[in-house]
Amino acid sequence: MIPLNITGHTFEKLEDPFGLLSGERYEFFLELEVDEEDELYSDKGIGLKVIFVSDENGDKITNYYLYERGSEKILDLALEEDEETVVLTYCKQNVEPQ
Repeated sequence: MIPLNITGHTFEKLEDPFGLLSGERYEFFLELEVDEEDELYSDKGIGLKVIFVSDENGDKITNYYLYERGSEKILDLALEEDEETVVLTYCKQNVEPQ
């Protein structure tokens, strides 16, 4: 798997119009830097979409997927446990109360 080098992000708070879900949910789009020698490399760039949840049970990632930026083609790859930890920490540090 790729060594995670997150170079930027965008995010937005997801609304729960019916109040069924506890806590706050955010959708992050992370920009990843991938070495040209890596089989995952794309000249369009690689992104990671993450659903980040913060509630009374703590912070967690409930869903994510890697994709090719520009084409939005989903890549059938999973993060390793230590990479998920990096992403979770990044999301926690970069979520801004709205």
